Amino acid sequence: MGHLNLPASKRNPRQWKLLDIITAIFFGLVLLFFLLVFTPLGDSMAASGRQALLLSTSDPRQRHRLVSLVELGHHHKPIEACPANSVDHMPCEDPRRNSQLSREMNLYRERHCPLPDEMPLCLIPPPPGYKIPVQWPESLHKIWHSNMPHNKIADRKGHQGWMKEQGPHFIFPGGGTMFPDGAAPYIEKLGQYIPLTGGTLRTALDMGCGVASFGGSLLSEGILALSFAPRDSHKAQIQFALERGIPAFVLMLGTRRLPFPAFAFDFIHCSRCLIPFTAYNATYFIEVDRLLRPGGYLVISGPPVQWPKQDKEWADLQAVARALCYELIAVDGNTVIWKKPNGDSCLPNQNEFGLESCDESNDPSNAWYFKLRRCVTSTSSVNGEYPVGIIPKWPDRLTRAPSRALVVKNGIDLFRADTRRWTRRVAYYKNTLNLKLGSPAVRNVMDMNAFFGGFAAALVSDPVWVMNVVPARKPLTLGVIYDRGLIGVYHDWCEPFSTYPRTYDFIHVAGIESLIKLPGSSKSRCNLVDLMVEMDRMLRPEGTVVIRDSPEVIDKVARIAHAVRWTATINDKEPESHGREKILVATKTFWKLTSSH
Repeated sequence: MGHLNLPASKRNPRQWKLLDIITAIFFGLVLLFFLLVFTPLGDSMAASGRQALLLSTSDPRQRHRLVSLVELGHHHKPIEACPANSVDHMPCEDPRRNSQLSREMNLYRERHCPLPDEMPLCLIPPPPGYKIPVQWPESLHKIWHSNMPHNKIADRKGHQGWMKEQGPHFIFPGGGTMFPDGAAPYIEKLGQYIPLTGGTLRTALDMGCGVASFGGSLLSEGILALSFAPRDSHKAQIQFALERGIPAFVLMLGTRRLPFPAFAFDFIHCSRCLIPFTAYNATYFIEVDRLLRPGGYLVISGPPVQWPKQDKEWADLQAVARALCYELIAVDGNTVIWKKPNGDSCLPNQNEFGLESCDESNDPSNAWYFKLRRCVTSTSSVNGEYPVGIIPKWPDRLTRAPSRALVVKNGIDLFRADTRRWTRRVAYYKNTLNLKLGSPAVRNVMDMNAFFGGFAAALVSDPVWVMNVVPARKPLTLGVIYDRGLIGVYHDWCEPFSTYPRTYDFIHVAGIESLIKLPGSSKSRCNLVDLMVEMDRMLRPEGTVVIRDSPEVIDKVARIAHAVRWTATINDKEPESHGREKILVATKTFWKLTSSH
């Protein structure tokens, strides 16, 4: 029997459904094509697609291939820009990544770095409307709003004098939660109890610092304070501090030692920092004690000091200080001031916290990813005469060789030679290479391989501060830097640094290849491309990079410099220096995202 030709109305309803679906898909695709080509939706989807591509970790081989091409100079285009929403990206302090971690002891607010293969190989762009920063010292009081248009602190803390928006600027009246009338009267009050003038105190640590107005105000007293706070709900407080030209660092007191040597700071300050000093058997107070120089001062303002409904916490805080033999200098309102004893504390006296001295196997200056210890650092565990009042006053201590220099062989002689060498080199940088050191264009400086801090010491008369970075796998010379009255941190350069993008005007590194090598080996732990992309992230547009190394390394660095959009020149070293070094001087170009991003 042949097939019947049924009229359309009598066809199988299943055939109708199939035709409808195919037709709908066809017209849907046509509509989507028009949306993507002729509307802004296409741009935004392209940008998100690019972001997914950049943040993709699915093909490390492609990343390795790109790194090799850049190192060989075969990648003729600049490395791609990161997406527009990454302008403030810090790889190791990424809230999206870290929020899944434990809240216990604030683990989730500490550094947690992605593996290199998990990081996008791209250049962080500036935000729209970014301007070259206001120069020092004007920047202490005002910065461009468009450089970090985050109004949260101004809105929430403006009544406490932290900062407020005024025209195209954020302005900083100098206040804080515990000193809404400004840091100056508060510092004057502290000066009644502490020798803030005359050079007795030089290095300070301000914990939970807000926008660092306290540290900024101490600079006029000749005290160099390193201010720190975590990346937290007060968005970008450390970014504001650095934009102002105040020494600052993103950091959290959580489960690990802070990345500083023992007995680094002459003066430690907490103004409503909300660190639970007596929690976990006083572990956090013990860490502060490790960092405080014998004879130094500890100031805590705000809770729990004579604070309503915190009687037990306040009693416990006093009990820990007594157990460590701290001398109570004053309780003034909600501020307490203690002085640390010069010699070993009165442990192992009985105390309710069960505090004990650390054993001799514990190096108190080992502080890179080092778990907090519930034991007290004895002064005899660090060789040398370093208590406040015995160490020379500032500025004499800058050039006096401290006994901690003996952490390396022939350390005292090396210290003196290093000081002379960097005095010569910096003079060459200024007079022959015409670098902007000493000019208002340079305020925030980093030395990525600081050793004894000779480069920073040679800049002491310039209006700069220097973050001296001692690589964590090299000899632990950071104690020498603090004994000189300078500041710095430990860091491993195979990881990103704990700072916001665009926070340094000038980055200096002698021996860049040594930062990525295994000590005593020619084998690399990471690569120069990732390191220079990270340097670019930290550097401000139109900022300067100076790199010293062998001619072979400098040639490779010059190829990578081109890929990260720096303009670079290669120069001879100063005539008095020995060896084969060349000096690369580079400037970061001021580029902006195109609308396609």
